[in-house]
Amino acid sequence: MNTVHPTAIVADGVSLGDGNVIGPYAVILGPARIGDGNWVGPHVVIGTPAEIRDIDHGVPGQRPVGTGVVIGSRNVIREYTTIHQGHYDVTSIGDDGYIMNKVYIGHDNAIGNGVTMASSVSLGGHVHIGDRANLGMGATVHQRRRVGPGCMIGMGAVVTRDIVPYALAYGTPCRVVGVNRVGMQRSGIPAETIDETERAYAAGSLPEPTAATAAAWSWWRAGQARHHVEEVSPR
Repeated sequence: MNTVHPTAIVADGVSLGDGNVIGPYAVILGPARIGDGNWVGPHVVIGTPAEIRDIDHGVPGQRPVGTGVVIGSRNVIREYTTIHQGHYDVTSIGDDGYIMNKVYIGHDNAIGNGVTMASSVSLGGHVHIGDRANLGMGATVHQRRRVGPGCMIGMGAVVTRDIVPYALAYGTPCRVVGVNRVGMQRSGIPAETIDETERAYAAGSLPEPTAATAAAWSWWRAGQARHHVEEVSPR
């Protein structure tokens, strides 16, 4: 059973799983598919149209527009967060995320599993965030950028280029300054792999994937190839 506050709006075209909590004055517009056990806070807005000039904005709650929002399970989405519809592809969020208050997730974003976004993080359109990345308060990610799995992005950073997996990065513009050692340890990555990654980044190169990091580097390589961009060095 879902718990939906009487003041919340869950419009036509929205599919809810089980055990979700939808808070006061939250608005969820279709098309949207939401999994199980999510907590959606007060005044959260999910599924409004992409912010693209001259597109059809539809009639909220009556005539859905957009390619949809897909949200997995066990996410916490705090108050005043906004998640826009996809325009070319769905806007997607994986499982087990923690999205703090006033976060902005633009159209066609793809957010992985276990991602943490602190208050007032802003993501432009077509941003991809890898699994277990952590974005600090007020960080801003330019459209079409990719933040690799396991990254730690510092408070107030302005991400204008792709950030490699497991990086510790901050500044305006955002630059890689090391590895997210704590995050890698918590993911069970061996110390020798963490050390090798840190040495590679310090030298401006990329480490060889290991069994523990292969999935993250596969995600990275696939994204680089898909967008036909040159290899982005750590620095």
